[in-house]
Amino acid sequence: MDYLLRGIAIGLLFGLPVGAVGAMTVQRTWAKGIGAGLFTGLGSSAADCFYAAIGAFGLTLISDFLLQYRVMIHLLGGSFVLVLGIRLLMKREDKAGATAEALNPIGMFLSSFAVGMTNPAAILTFLFAFSYFGISAEAGALRGILLVVGVFAGTYLWWGTLTAVTHIIKRKTERFSFRHMNRIFGSILLLFGVIVLLRLLLECTA
Repeated sequence: MDYLLRGIAIGLLFGLPVGAVGAMTVQRTWAKGIGAGLFTGLGSSAADCFYAAIGAFGLTLISDFLLQYRVMIHLLGGSFVLVLGIRLLMKREDKAGATAEALNPIGMFLSSFAVGMTNPAAILTFLFAFSYFGISAEAGALRGILLVVGVFAGTYLWWGTLTAVTHIIKRKTERFSFRHMNRIFGSILLLFGVIVLLRLLLECTA
């Protein structure tokens, strides 16, 4: 049970920094409802669980592969976020269209999962967090499973809270424009994508 609580704490720490997935979660909750935000957060939590499992069970073969090709993976992730931002900026959407699109939970899950998975450096962050909390890869299978479950619970608790807060704010807002919100969050995603690609460019030219 102690490892479950440690996993929840680590998951909450990982969820707090609101990046590209955070912007996606807020935008989709605002445009399509609570379900859209929860499915988006679920994809990110699944990606975090994958990286947490690598650290918890010492799967060095996978971690070495991901870290070796991290530049290519980051390139794919940055480009994907860039495309998502451009699509939002170009989208002309009304409430009817938003409701119909909200019936695609698999797409919402997979898109956020893809964004979460294109950060192989998360392995190193999880290893640092495990070391800080006194967790080693020799902790055993049961403790490792409890740890990963805790990470999932912690991250998803954060995404659920972010979704609920966004929904409450939306309900208290009398006037809003889907097109205006799409432009705001499209610009945010576009910025995240550009930052990732610029960092890669600087890393490759250094």
